[in-house]
Amino acid sequence: MAATDVLKVSILGKESIHCGFHLIPYIVQTVITTLASSTYVLITDTNVANFHLKSFKQEFETALEKLSGAKPRFLSYVIPPGETSKSREGKADVEDFLLLNRCTRDTVVLALGGGVIGDLIGFVAATFMRGVRFVQIPTTLLAMVDSSVGGKTAIDTPLGKNLIGAFWQPEYIFIDAAFLETLPPREFSSGMAEVVKSDLMEQTAAIWNETEFGSLESNSAEIFAAIQTPSANFAGRTRATRSTAQELLLSVIVGSISVKAHIVTIDERETGLRNLVNFGHTIGHAIEAVLTPTMLHGECVSVGMILEAELSRQMGILGQVGVGRLARCLKSYNLPITLSDPRIASLPAAKLLAVDRLLDIMRVDKKNSGPSKKIVILSRIGATYEQKATIVPDSVIAKTLSEAAKVVPSIPKNNPVTMATPGSKSISNRALVLAALGDGTCRLKNLLHSDDTQVMMAALLELKGASFEWEDEGETLVVKGGKGSLSVPSKGKEIYLGNAGTAARFLTTVCTLVQSSPNDDAPTTIITGNARMKQRPIGPLVTALKANGSSIDFMESEGCLPLSIAPNGLRGGHIQLAASVSSQYVSSILLCAPYANEPVTLELIGGQVISQPYIDMTIAMMLEFGIAVTRRVDSNTGAKLDVYDIPKGTYVNPGVYNIESDASSATYPLAIAAITGTTCTIDNIGSASLQGDARFAIEVLQRMGCSVTQTPSSTTVRGPPVGQLKAIEEVDMEVMTDAFLTATALAAVANGKTRILGIANQRVKECNRIRAMMDQLAKFGVETIELDDGLEIIGKSYKELRRGASVHCYDDHRVAMAFSVLSTVIEDTTIEEKRCVEKTWPNWWDDLENKIGIKVEGVDLASIAQKASASGTHTHNSSASVVLIGMRGSGKTYVGRAAAAALSFAWVDADVYFEEKLNVDVREYVHEKGWPAFRATETEILKELLKEKPMNHVISLGGGIVETPEARDLIKEYATKSGPVVHLSRSLNEVVKYLLEETARPAYGEAIEDVFRRREPWFAECSSHDFVNHFGQGTYANEKGTREDIARFFKHITGQQPNLAPNVASGLRSYFLSLTYSDVTQAFSVIDEISEGADALELRVDLLRSVEDYGKTEIIPSKTFVADQVAALRRVSSLPIVFTVRSASQGGAFPDKASEAAFDLLKLALRLGVEYIDVEVTLPEKFIRELVSYRGSSKIIASFHDWSGKLKWNGPTVKEQYELANRFGDIIKIVGKANTVQDNFQLYDFVAKVTSLPSSKPIIALNMGVEGQMSRILNSTFSPITHPLLPIKAAPGQLSFKQIQEALHLLGLSPARRFYLFGTPIAHSMSPTLHNTGFEILGLPHKYELLETADVGAEIKAAIASPDFGGASVTIPHKLDVIPLLDELSPAAEAIGAVNTIIPRATSLSGNTWKVLGDNTDWLGIRDSISEYVTDIDIALVIGAGGTSRAAIYALQSLNAKTIYLHNRTTDKARELAAALPSARIEVLTAVEQWPAGAASPSVIVSTVPATAQTSAAGNNIFPLSSKLFEYRNGPAVVVDMAYKPKETPLLKLAAEAGENWKTVPGLEVLLKQGYAQFEKWTGRQCPKKKVATRVRSKYDE
Repeated sequence: MAATDVLKVSILGKESIHCGFHLIPYIVQTVITTLASSTYVLITDTNVANFHLKSFKQEFETALEKLSGAKPRFLSYVIPPGETSKSREGKADVEDFLLLNRCTRDTVVLALGGGVIGDLIGFVAATFMRGVRFVQIPTTLLAMVDSSVGGKTAIDTPLGKNLIGAFWQPEYIFIDAAFLETLPPREFSSGMAEVVKSDLMEQTAAIWNETEFGSLESNSAEIFAAIQTPSANFAGRTRATRSTAQELLLSVIVGSISVKAHIVTIDERETGLRNLVNFGHTIGHAIEAVLTPTMLHGECVSVGMILEAELSRQMGILGQVGVGRLARCLKSYNLPITLSDPRIASLPAAKLLAVDRLLDIMRVDKKNSGPSKKIVILSRIGATYEQKATIVPDSVIAKTLSEAAKVVPSIPKNNPVTMATPGSKSISNRALVLAALGDGTCRLKNLLHSDDTQVMMAALLELKGASFEWEDEGETLVVKGGKGSLSVPSKGKEIYLGNAGTAARFLTTVCTLVQSSPNDDAPTTIITGNARMKQRPIGPLVTALKANGSSIDFMESEGCLPLSIAPNGLRGGHIQLAASVSSQYVSSILLCAPYANEPVTLELIGGQVISQPYIDMTIAMMLEFGIAVTRRVDSNTGAKLDVYDIPKGTYVNPGVYNIESDASSATYPLAIAAITGTTCTIDNIGSASLQGDARFAIEVLQRMGCSVTQTPSSTTVRGPPVGQLKAIEEVDMEVMTDAFLTATALAAVANGKTRILGIANQRVKECNRIRAMMDQLAKFGVETIELDDGLEIIGKSYKELRRGASVHCYDDHRVAMAFSVLSTVIEDTTIEEKRCVEKTWPNWWDDLENKIGIKVEGVDLASIAQKASASGTHTHNSSASVVLIGMRGSGKTYVGRAAAAALSFAWVDADVYFEEKLNVDVREYVHEKGWPAFRATETEILKELLKEKPMNHVISLGGGIVETPEARDLIKEYATKSGPVVHLSRSLNEVVKYLLEETARPAYGEAIEDVFRRREPWFAECSSHDFVNHFGQGTYANEKGTREDIARFFKHITGQQPNLAPNVASGLRSYFLSLTYSDVTQAFSVIDEISEGADALELRVDLLRSVEDYGKTEIIPSKTFVADQVAALRRVSSLPIVFTVRSASQGGAFPDKASEAAFDLLKLALRLGVEYIDVEVTLPEKFIRELVSYRGSSKIIASFHDWSGKLKWNGPTVKEQYELANRFGDIIKIVGKANTVQDNFQLYDFVAKVTSLPSSKPIIALNMGVEGQMSRILNSTFSPITHPLLPIKAAPGQLSFKQIQEALHLLGLSPARRFYLFGTPIAHSMSPTLHNTGFEILGLPHKYELLETADVGAEIKAAIASPDFGGASVTIPHKLDVIPLLDELSPAAEAIGAVNTIIPRATSLSGNTWKVLGDNTDWLGIRDSISEYVTDIDIALVIGAGGTSRAAIYALQSLNAKTIYLHNRTTDKARELAAALPSARIEVLTAVEQWPAGAASPSVIVSTVPATAQTSAAGNNIFPLSSKLFEYRNGPAVVVDMAYKPKETPLLKLAAEAGENWKTVPGLEVLLKQGYAQFEKWTGRQCPKKKVATRVRSKYDE
C-alpha cells in the first residue's frame, strides 16, 4: 500500500474518522484488514460510480486476491442519484439486491456517495439481518462534515424528510478530500454552510474559538482554490506533497468534523447538546421541504441560519454585528442568505414559502417537545444562548419569516428614548473605499452592517483591492489597504451590486483604476445589479470617464448598468462632469482621483449641483486619509466655484476611523417622537455632523412644533401633543434630500399644507420616491400635488386618515421606514417588503420594538387581501344588498329591476327615495338650492340607505353620487366590507343619445362628454364589479335573453347561484371549448354548433384583436374591447366563461414581459364576474395573491405549461408546479408535451396519485402534441376541446368533443347505455329521433328505443335492472304505475304526482351500484316554453285537470304566477286539483272564458286537453273556445297547447288571429324542450338543440 498520511478524529471513544487525500488504497486495506467478512458490498449512485467505482473495484479485487484461503466476495450496486432514491422503495431495492446475492450477517456494506447514499445505506445496514457493519465514504463536503458523522440514518416519506430511520454508527468514516475535486462548485458551497455552522457551535465545555470563524470569513478564495486545481500524481496523500491550500482545506474539514464528533460523543442520541449542531436546520429544513430538490440542503440551511440569527436578534439576544458577519461569511461561499435571493425567488416553488406552511412543516421536527418548537439561538459568533435548543413561540418565528410588518400604534413604552442609529451608510461606503485604496491598516468602528456595505466589501474583495478581518466580536473592521492595486475578477465573475446605488457609482470609477495583468483570464470588469439598479442612471458619470479616456461599455440599456470596464487605469487631467442628477458621481471621481496617472481637475457642469453637503463630506474624509482637495474660488468675488483640484497620491490609513451614526436613519426615531408627542435623544449625531440630514431636527421638526435641543454630538426632540403637528408653508430640503420622505409622512398628519422643495434627485433613487410617497399616501386618503422639484402635502387630522392601508415600498428602505413612522398613529397599516430596510438599518423593526418600545407584528401577505381599493370582488353574505352606480342613461333602472327580480330582492331608486323622503322633485331641488346642496343631501341619503337597507335590496344610485369624496369613500367602504357595488357601463355615444332625449332630471350645465370622462375613473375606483350594458330595444325573445344574462351575472357575483359548470363540481367529465377567434362575434352564427358538448367556453384573450390592433407586433387588447367581448359572448351563450391570458412562453400570444398588463386583464375578468380565471403560476406572486383574494364566487384555474418536451411527470418540476397551483388554485392545470405515448402513462400515474390525497382539487393534466392525445381523452376535468368550424386549434393535439367520446367508448371508459320509452301506444313517438340524434351528434355510443307494454311488468323491470340501463322516458299509461319500481322521487315528481323520466344514479365510485330516481320534465318543457316569451305573469289559465295540468301549474308556480285560473269540463275535478295544490293560488272557473268580476284576462294559457276536445261551440266533452280568451293586450302573451297533433290546433289557430302580442307554442315544441331536459339529466350534457329540433320536425312532418 502506498504511504498515506491521515488525520484521525475520535468519536464515541474510537478513532474511526480518518481524513486525508487520495485514500482509496488506504480505505480498502483498512477495511479488509480490520473488518473480516465473507462479502464486501459497495453501494453508490451513477454519478459517483462514473468517477470512483472502477478504482475501488480494482483495489478490492487486487487486495482480496492476495488473501489466503476462501476469498471474500466484492459486490457493487449502483442506484439512481437524488432524494427520490432515499425512500421506502429505494431501501427495498437495496435490500432485495443483498438478499438475491445471499448476503449474510457478516456482510460489510460500504456507502460511497453523498448524504443520500449515506443516510439510505446506513439505514439498510441498521435493519438488514437486524444490523450489519457498514462504512461511510462520503464524497461531498456536506456529507463529510455533517451527515456521515454521528450515526444518524434515515429515509424520507411524503410527509417529511428523515422521519423514518435509526441511530447506527459506522465502523469507519473515511474522509478523502481529493473527492472534492470532482464535486461541482455549487455542491462544495452547500457543504461550506455546515462548516460555517460548526464554527458557530461548541467544541468542548468552552465556546468554540471565534478565530476559526474569522479564518473562514477571510479565506474563502484560498479554500475554493484547493478544489479548483486537480492534484496530479496523488499530491496530498502525504504531508510532504500537500499544498498550502490542501492543508487549509483539510484543517477546515477536520475542525468541523471534530466539533460534531465531540458533541456526538457527549450526546449520541440527540437528547440535548447535540441539538446545537442543528443551528439553521429548523427553518432551513422547512424551506428545503418546499424547495427540494431544486435547492440543495446546505443552501437552505444557509438561509435558515440567517433567519434563525435574525430571530436571535429579534429576541434581543444577538446583535446586528453577528448577523452581518454571518451573512457576509455565507455570501463569500456563494450561498444564498435570503428567500429573495434570485436563485430562490425565481423558482416557482418559492411562491409556496408561506409562513403558515413553513410553521406547519416545522411542527414535525425531532428537536421539538410536543407542539413547542425548538430553535438554536445565538448570543454571539461562537456562542449559543443556551446549551440546548430554545423553545420559541410560533408568533415570534412568524414575525421573522413574514415578508411584511405591521406597527401597532401606541405611545413608545421606553419614552423618553435614548439610542444610537447604525453607522452612516454614506460615510461607511466612503470609508471602505478610502481604506481599501489606502496604505496601511485602518480599524473602522461603527461601520454600518447592511446590504449596501456587504455589497461594497464583496466587490472590493473581488477586485483584490484589500483584505478584511474583524475584531471586538465584529464591532471593528480591520482593513488592510492595497494602495490602489486592483485586479480584474476571474472569468465569468460579475460584480453584483443588487440595488446599491452608492456602491454602483463609487465602484464605476474604482474599476477604471484596475490595471491589466498577464494573469488576467477576463478582459474587463463587469458590474451589474438587480432590475431596479439597471434602470437607475449612471450615464453622466460614464460619459465623463469615457471622455477622460476610460473604456466603458453599456451592456444593456444606454446610461445604466451593467457596465463592462476595461483595465486601462484612470488617465486624469481635466475632467468635466454633469452633477445635476447625483452628487455620488462627484464623490466617485473625487475618491479615485489621487490614483489617476495625472493630477485631476474636476469641473462640475450642467447647472445646479445637487447635494453639495455630500461632496463636502467626501472632501473632508479624503483629508482625514491624507489627501487635500482644493476647491477653486472666483478671484474677483471670492465665490466658490464648482472646480476641484485633486493631487496625485496615496491615501494613508489612520489607525482608527470612527464612523458617525447615520443622520438619515436618525430622522425616523426623532419623527416618531414628534408624531407621538414623546421624547427621543439620538447620540452620535449633532450639529458637528458631516451629514446634511443632521439639520432635519432644527429645520423641519422644530418648525412643525417640536422642541429641539442639539449639541455637537447629540440631538433631542420632544413632540407636541398627538395631533398638533403644524404644517410648514415651504421648506427647501436640498441639503437633506433623503429625509424628505420622513417629513412627508409627518406632513400627512400636520394641520395645513406643507410644501417640500429641492428634492428632484429623489426621482432617480431606489425608486421614484416622490411618486412613491404620493401614491402610497393616497391609500390613507391624503392628497398631494407633485411639483417640478418637490411636492405639496395637504395634511389632515390623523383621526381622518383611512385605516387598513397596505403600503408598497418599491424595495426602498426609506419608503418603508417613513411609513413605519406614520403607522405609529394609524391603525392596521401593513408595510410590505419589510426586508428592504436591510439596506441601511437591518434591525430597524427589532429596534423599533426593543429600543423605542412600539410593538411590531409580522404579516404574511399571502393571508391578507389588498384593502387599498374597492376594485375586485370579495366574498360577502349572499343576501347583502347590491349597489348600482353609473352614468344616468346607463340602464340602472332596467338592470336594477331585473336584478332585483332575479335575486328576489326589493329594488330602490335612490333618486325616487330622495324625492319621497323630502317631498320634492330632484330637478326642482337642484334649481332651488344648487348642485352643492343637492350633493350634500344626496350623500346623507346614501348613508341612510346603506345603513337601513343592508340586506336583500338592489339600490340604484344617481349618476353624480361619485362627484363628492365623502360619497366615494362610503361606496368604496361598502364594496370592501359589505356587498357588491356594480358599475353599469355603457358606451359614451349611447349615453349621450339617451340624455339628449331625457328631460326628467336636471341638466348638467356642461358637456355630457366631459361629465362622462370625469366620472368614469371614479366609477371604476368605487365599484367592485362591472356590468357592460349594450342591451337595445328588441324582440321579446331578446328581452328574455337580456334578463337571463342579468340574472346569471347577479346570482353569480352575490353567490346566490354561481354560474359554474355542474360537471366539474360533481367530479364528472367536463370540457371547455377553446375559442380561437380574434373577435368572438365571428362565432355567433355557429356558437350553438361549436359548443356542443362543452361545459364552458374558453375566451382566449391573448388571441383577441380589435380593428386598432392589426399591424402591431406585440398586442395587448384594451380592457374596453375585452369587456365588450365578454358581454357579447354572454348574450349568445349561457355557458360559463374560462378567461385565459396565455403568455408566449406558456404557449400563447400575450407578451411575456407584460405581466402587469396580464394582471390588469385578469382583474377585469373578476370585475366582470367571469366564472373561471386561468392564472399562470409564473405570474409575480403578489399579482396571484391579489387575484385569489378577490375571486369571490369565481374559480381560479392555476395553470402551468411547458412546451419544451422536457417536463417529466415523475420528476420534481411537476411536483413543484402542482404544489404551487394547489396553493392558489381551485382547479389545477399542468400541461406538458409528450415525446412518446409512455409519457401519457406517467401523467396518468401522477394524476392518480394526487387525486387520491385527502381534499384533492380537480386537476387538468395534459400532454400536447399528437403523442399526447391519449391524455386529452383520459383527462376528466375541463378538457380543452376544439371543433372543425373553429379557425385554428388552440393547442397541438386538441380533439373535438365527439372525438373524445368515441375514443372513451373504444377504451371501455364510456360503455354504451340503453334508453327506453315506456308506454302505449308509442309507435309514432318523436322521442327516439330526438335522443338518438343527440347521441349521434355528440359521439355518445348510446341507443334509445321503444319498449311498448300494456302494463308495468317483467319487461320493464328487466330493462331497469339491466347493467346497461341508461334511463327511460315514461308516458301514458305508466306514469303512476312505474313509481313502485323506483328508489326515490324528485321534488317535481312528488308535487306533480307522476313520473315521465327515470334516471339511474351511481351510489359508488366504481359505478357498480346505483339507485333509480323518478323525475318529471313535463313541467320544464312547459316552463321554458312560457318563459321564452313572458317573464312577469299576473294571471294564467290552465285548461284541463289531469296529470299534465299538474305539471303546468307546477311550471307556473316556478315562474311566480300571481293567479292561476283552472277550468275543466268537470268542475269538481278541477276543484280537487286546486285543493291538492293550496300554495298555487288557483281560482276554478266554471266557464273557460268567464273571469271573476273586475279581474284581468290571462297573459298565459296552457291547454292540456286533446285537440279533438277543442271547439268553438259548446257540446259534450267539448271545451268551448272564443276570442275572449285572448283579450290581454298589455304586453307579451303566450298560449301553450300540449296536444301533440295536429300541428295547429283550434286553440293555436284562434290565438294566432288574436293579435301580435300573442305567441303560440305547439305540443311538439314542448316535447322538444322536455326532451332536452331529459337528455341533460341522463348524460350531463346540453342537448344539441338546433340540429335535434331540425331532425325531429322533419320526422314529424313526414
